[in-house]
Amino acid sequence: MEQGTGRNYTRIAIVVLLTLGCLYVLRPFLAAIVFAACVVISSWPLYLRLLGAMKGRRSLAALTMTLTLTLLIIIPLAMVAYNLADDVAKGFGEVRHAIEHRELMPPAWVREVPLVGETIDTYLRQLVASRDQMIALAQRMLEPARRYLLAGGLMLGTGVVQLSLAAFVSFFLYRDGKALLEVITVAMARMMGEGAESVSATVSQTVRGVMYGMLGTALAQAIVAAVGFAIAGVPAVPLLSVMIFVSSLIPVGPPLIWGGAAFWLFLQHETGWAIFMVVWGTFLISGVDNIVRPMLISRGSSLPFLLTLLGVLGGVIAFGFVGMFIGPTLLAVGYSLMTEWTGTPDRVIRQN
Repeated sequence: MEQGTGRNYTRIAIVVLLTLGCLYVLRPFLAAIVFAACVVISSWPLYLRLLGAMKGRRSLAALTMTLTLTLLIIIPLAMVAYNLADDVAKGFGEVRHAIEHRELMPPAWVREVPLVGETIDTYLRQLVASRDQMIALAQRMLEPARRYLLAGGLMLGTGVVQLSLAAFVSFFLYRDGKALLEVITVAMARMMGEGAESVSATVSQTVRGVMYGMLGTALAQAIVAAVGFAIAGVPAVPLLSVMIFVSSLIPVGPPLIWGGAAFWLFLQHETGWAIFMVVWGTFLISGVDNIVRPMLISRGSSLPFLLTLLGVLGGVIAFGFVGMFIGPTLLAVGYSLMTEWTGTPDRVIRQN
């Protein structure tokens, strides 16, 4: 009896050591693998339809799905990351030129602000009149801003590399998905017994719902925002569209971007286009979140605001750019499993 118990402990120790060793080896690629798994799980029904249309040609169907992912996400992000450094340098160069030639005069509406308008206008005009003060202010404010923007561009470039690796991994997950699914099903059945099927269904439904909601809504909002920015004549349309894509993962994120664009148009004395941008952002860009998200999500996890925010921020810290998707997805899976285990009503784990 003691000999059998010792053998079981030895097997468990070997399995744990092997698992830790595999995770250590795969650590540099873990973010790409997890993101690829989320994408494959969420798009698996579409892959099965494509596989049937291609008469069971697994490699061709997997290649088609991988190329679609590349065309929709990776190439646009790569183009933005490639041009971001030039756009940042050009923008800061224009600001520096305006400072050196004293062209930054406060707009007329500043003086009309109640109580403090004249004080602010006088201070800004005195600041503009003094070239030394303007240069000192620019060094204090512009250089840190430039570093943050370049750091964001570097993170975006790293994200492109991670997404490219995820696309490469997803090809094999699509092609060999059925065999992997059988292995995972057997392993979960041996570890969890009768509850394995319920856990597997909850995980797949939650991942599918969250990824549909995040990626689908983010893409839709970015496309609608790009059209609105282009119509209104807002500069740096690709960069702002990517910012809309990223900020859509956080509640009340996109209004900060299109609201800033509307404010910029107002400062340029384009009041009509500023009003257009506000209307376009309110009813179309932000409206997508209220219309498209419920249509895309069949069953997701309505994470509280705090967990959503922590999922995005913690995911970025842990996994980089793709962590914005991995973090909320992992928290959503854990939240769904917890609500199911505790017997919380089904409405709690449904997306509003």
